[in-house]
Amino acid sequence: MDGVLTPWVAHGAPTSVEGVERLGLVGLPNAGKTSLFNALTGADAPVASHPFTTTETSVAVAPIPDARLDALAEMSASKKVVRAGVEVVDIAGLVAGSSTGEGLGNRFLAGIREVDALCLVLRAFDDASVPGETDPLEALGTLELELVLADLATVDAQIDKRRKAARADKSLAAEVEAMERAQVALHGGTPLYRSGLDPDDAPLRRGLFLLTDKPVLVVVNVAEGQLDKADALAAPVAAELEGHGETLAVCVQLEAEAARLEPADRDELLQGLGLGRGALARVASAAYQLLGRSIFFTTGDKESRAWSFRTGATAPECAGVIHSDLQRGFIRA
Repeated sequence: MDGVLTPWVAHGAPTSVEGVERLGLVGLPNAGKTSLFNALTGADAPVASHPFTTTETSVAVAPIPDARLDALAEMSASKKVVRAGVEVVDIAGLVAGSSTGEGLGNRFLAGIREVDALCLVLRAFDDASVPGETDPLEALGTLELELVLADLATVDAQIDKRRKAARADKSLAAEVEAMERAQVALHGGTPLYRSGLDPDDAPLRRGLFLLTDKPVLVVVNVAEGQLDKADALAAPVAAELEGHGETLAVCVQLEAEAARLEPADRDELLQGLGLGRGALARVASAAYQLLGRSIFFTTGDKESRAWSFRTGATAPECAGVIHSDLQRGFIRA
């Protein structure tokens, strides 16, 4: 993904970003998904105040802001800066019944199966000109119900086949038991990401490509006039998730407008509103952590680069991210 321009950077050298994992934006119509997509990635996907503006999946890369990389680039007077990034996917809007094909349900399900993690965008702003649900907790319930119903249909369709196969191949017994535990949770209306099931079950379910097996980040979209109570608006959602997904309150419209400004003007606007560097950096960084990725750096006069690696990887494995020869010849950290 080299060559994608970042919507907000701190260093003046030509900047590109490389994305690895995919984050899917999921929400009801008019929740602000596409505005968040544009703000994070610098894209210009169409936004309107009527349902189903997003009918096709849009994909772009969001950079991971990092002051350490900026400092290295300044120190080395680098001619180029390459940031780590996350591929962001703007998925068609969900409505009640999407799990059975209502609205753009089939496109919604296809889009969400292809991502590695979910960002649920919940509307809290009230605007008479924009129809749609404004209670974020109600919106969360609708989204989770549709995801659960879709997963339940998948498990119900597959479990008898796996039971039959397990009678002939005893090594499949653990897989069947994991499916049965998932089925019980889903029948109870609980998404797997907050079911409390043994994490060791997850690899046994991987072949089912279940939607609620993906990690979750939640963005509660507030209006500019609600910034002073943004955390209070997001609190019921955070309490409902009980630590099974980070919840961030964001004024998406304001952040999208700020992202289009020159860096100095953007910083002046956000700091004038008491928002520091803004919420986009928090969203991008939270998504990166959610996807189980970490960063190391290389720097020189030609280039300063952020390299992405799986959190928990060894030093030789990180060296292999740069080049396989480095991993093979690695001596010590």
